[in-house]
This record gives sequence, C-alpha cells and structure tokens, in this order.
Amino acid sequence: MNPADLELLVRREMPFGKHKGRLIADLPGNYLNWFAREGFPPGEIGRLLALMHEIDHNGLKDILTPLRRG
Repeated sequence: MNPADLELLVRREMPFGKHKGRLIADLPGNYLNWFAREGFPPGEIGRLLALMHEIDHNGLKDILTPLRRG
C-alpha cells in the first residue's frame, strides 16, 4: 500500500455509477463488496476501490479521519 493512496481516498470522487461524485472514502460497504465480487475496474480507480474495500472490510475506516480536511 502506498501512503499517498490513503490521501487519495479522501480526495478522489467516484467518477461513474450509482455513487458518482461521492468520495471513495464515503462509499457504502455493500457497493465496495459488489466490486470485490464482480471485479474492480482497471487503473487508479480500481486500485483505490480495492484499497477502500480492504479498509472497510477490516473495520479500519477511522485511519482516514485525520486525513480529512476540516
């Protein structure tokens, strides 16, 4: 895992789909689980979705709190 990717999770918005425009860090677990079952898209967005899935699945969302801008 690249530490810079954690920063991207709280900055990058979902570029498509049902949750377009929502921060990747704020995507619901069931949506991330769907990607885990069906396959993550290629490229950066897929890498970030897979990372967010792991964070969410393991109950580690609190690690992103200090990275969010007040």
